[in-house]
Amino acid sequence: MNQLVPNRFLFKFEFPLYRCSKPPKMDGKVSTWNSQFLLPALHAVDGEHGFAELYAAWHDSGLYIGCRVKGKREHPRCDASRFWKSDNIRIMTDMRDTRNIRRATRFCQQFYMMPAGGGPQGRQAIAGDAAIHRATENAPLADEGTIPVASNVTKTGYSLTAHLPTAILHGFDPVENPRIGLLIMVEDLELGQQSLTVGDDLNWWIDPSTWPTAILTE
Repeated sequence: MNQLVPNRFLFKFEFPLYRCSKPPKMDGKVSTWNSQFLLPALHAVDGEHGFAELYAAWHDSGLYIGCRVKGKREHPRCDASRFWKSDNIRIMTDMRDTRNIRRATRFCQQFYMMPAGGGPQGRQAIAGDAAIHRATENAPLADEGTIPVASNVTKTGYSLTAHLPTAILHGFDPVENPRIGLLIMVEDLELGQQSLTVGDDLNWWIDPSTWPTAILTE
């Protein structure tokens, strides 16, 4: 019998997001990242096999994201004009953690990162942001090139690091609002999807109530 909803939908997850004393290098490698920045493998709650390790940390300068994807046989396929149809990592943030709403506010944002698709020959990492569908109000979009990102592509996968600067995180205030909504979705044309919580059936790219809470922790 097919499961109607994932087990993760039945819970409101919270996890600590630790402050880094020194921002990590944006060199496309996560091997040097502290293990405390590794996010919980919540997909295991539903018995899913994960193919990506996800890292996140915060600093006064913003949020830092790291990812390592394993088990690929194909080179990443990335197109910034259709990032949602590419190998990508999507970050959904809500700087007010309003978990009882179904439509995004001006404090919610959508970012995407891809291990390829940028540069003159399309071999460099690229990142950007996009409006959230059906939002009551969208945050201002960041200027092109304001999200530092780097990747390291191998024969069996890739690793990626990115920095979301404070200047583009609408409402980022670790002192007054240390609880933020944070969903990370890894989409791979070869391996499928890996989400912290729910998948496409439950409109994660629209509905902030499906995003877990990250508690900005010293």
